[in-house]
Parts: sequence; C-alpha cells; structure tokens
Amino acid sequence: MIASLSRLKPRPISSVCALDPRGPGRMANDLDTSRRAVVSALGAGLAATAASSGSAGAEPAPRRIVGDPTTKYPKGPFPQQHQAYPGLASKMNPRPDHGETSYHGSGRLAGRKALITGGDSGIGCAAAIAFAREGADVAITYLPVEEPDAREVVALIQRAGRKAVALPGDLRSRDFCRQVVDGAASGLGGLDILVNAAGRQHSVDAIADLSDQQFDDTFKINVYALFYLCKAVLPHFKAGAAIINTTSVEAYDPDPNIIDYAATKAAIMNFTKSLAKQVGKKGIRVNAVAPGPVWTPLQISGGQSEEKLKKFGLDTPLGRPAQPAELAPLYVVLASDENSYSTGQVYAAVGGRGGP
Repeated sequence: MIASLSRLKPRPISSVCALDPRGPGRMANDLDTSRRAVVSALGAGLAATAASSGSAGAEPAPRRIVGDPTTKYPKGPFPQQHQAYPGLASKMNPRPDHGETSYHGSGRLAGRKALITGGDSGIGCAAAIAFAREGADVAITYLPVEEPDAREVVALIQRAGRKAVALPGDLRSRDFCRQVVDGAASGLGGLDILVNAAGRQHSVDAIADLSDQQFDDTFKINVYALFYLCKAVLPHFKAGAAIINTTSVEAYDPDPNIIDYAATKAAIMNFTKSLAKQVGKKGIRVNAVAPGPVWTPLQISGGQSEEKLKKFGLDTPLGRPAQPAELAPLYVVLASDENSYSTGQVYAAVGGRGGP
C-alpha cells in the first residue's frame, strides 16, 4: 500500500529503526539471459530453508508437493467487504497469503540490504518476508494507520534473524522519499536493492467522476514517488545493485474503471526500460514485475467496485486471483545476482490473461 497522508503523524514501531519525521536521516528507536533462466532460478530458490540466524547457510526444506494452480488458493465469489482506504490485510476475508508459513529461503540474498515500499501488506509484504528469509536486511514503508500489519511484517523479518527498519510516512512528498532512502541506508548500514511496490488504485466508472485530486494523488504515489526514490537511491548503489518496479497487466490491457491507475502503470513500464538503459553501464539492473489480479487491501479499499470484487480474478484462465506469496519469488529472482544479465525487462504473473 502507500505511505501516509501528511496529516497523520508516524508512530514508529518500537524495537526497530524508524525514520524520524523531523528531518532527513534522523533515526528513532532504534530482477537478459532468458525467461527460461528466470523460471529455472525460481525453482532453485525454493529448495531450502534459510537458517533462523539469517546467515548464508541453509537447511533442507520439507519436500514441496506440487498442486493444481487452479485450486491452490481461494477463488470467488468472495464475501462482500469494504474497508476505508488503505485497508488492512489482517481484516480481509479471506486473509491474503504473504508466504508467512510457506516461503522457504536458501540464502540467495545473504548480506543484501533492501528498501521496499508498501511493505506492510500485499506484494510488498510478501517481498519483505521472502527477502528476509533469503538473508537480506529489510526496510519497509507504510501508512501509519497500517501499523498493525506493519508490526506483523517487522516481527517476521526479525524472526528470520534479519534487521528490520520501519519507515512510516507520505510517499507523495519528495522530501520524505529522500528521507526514506537516507533512513534505510543508515538503519541497514547500506542499500543495494529498491523495490517499488506501493501503489494507489481507486475504481471510478466515468471520467466525469474522476476528480482532479484522485488523478493527482494516483500519479504522485505511483509515478512521482518512484521517480524520487530511484533518483535518491542511485548515489548509494554500486555495481550489482538492483531496482525492481511494480507495473501491472493494466499497463497493456487496461480496465475502463481505473484509467488513472492504468496510465501510471504504463508509465512505470516505460520508466523501467529507459532507466535500465541509462544505468546499465554502472552495473545496476532495473526490471519490473507486472501482476494481474492479486488479493490485497488495494482491492477491498476502493480498488474494485463491490460487484467486481465478488468475481475478482475469475476471468483469468486459472480462474482465481493471485496471492501475494505467488509474486514474491519473482522479486527474489530479479534481486538475485544469479539473474545478473536481466535488465530492462518486465516479467508478468497474470494467471494467463495476457502479458507484456
């Protein structure tokens, strides 16, 4: 989800590093070899469980049983539900699977340091859990009102034996985005991965009802913040670093009721390809993931109409929406040094409903 509205004051999670809203850097409390190579790497990444200490050593994971992807997770019709924006994953029915009990690491990101926006829930949360279990220290951004979800993510990162940095605030602010990068780098002792997962989506049937404020906020959160963050992390990055952006099936197959959101996702896809060409000579890779329908708070807090929410994901060939946990392995592969020849690429996980 996105970072906070300016009127909300951050409430840092105790026992982890949190960005002090009073100024930059002040701390309080303390993914082209080929798509075949990516698929191969994905399989390898689920082979073992990272040691609880977070070291590169790994223990064998229990044998995984391959199941039917059409029945692996819940499908609609979903219960009628609505939460005030931005919503909490912990209050969704059914509750999303972020990989809390299912993701097993193998030390593929040992020693890495990642900043993940929207890390409290949805895809950002799933990436944070996976990164920590692969051996990375992780900083997350989130809305202060999403702190209940953020607390759970922080606990899971720490349980994996990794450092967690909590950064509540408003990603619409250029200054805050700069502070987030400085805070993450300071709290983690460096930075070499940026995952832009935060996003704003609100369904509006007619353009006449799409307010200037909503259009502006959607672009500020989805595009402007991504620009601010990418620009701010580059001075911290060395060869081998990676940026992973989050575009969408909406970038190339847009729905009529989220035209502002779809437009931002098309912008993100092109931004990714352009930036990858610019920083490739520095050894920095930039890729993106393009999800299809994913069961996250984004959907139940205005992202879909209540009628569409009931049938969410049923129109895909797999007949259901994805769970955040199913996206996390893509982010791990894109961050991993094993995928070192992939840059400027967009990798889809859309349940069969087209691709980039």
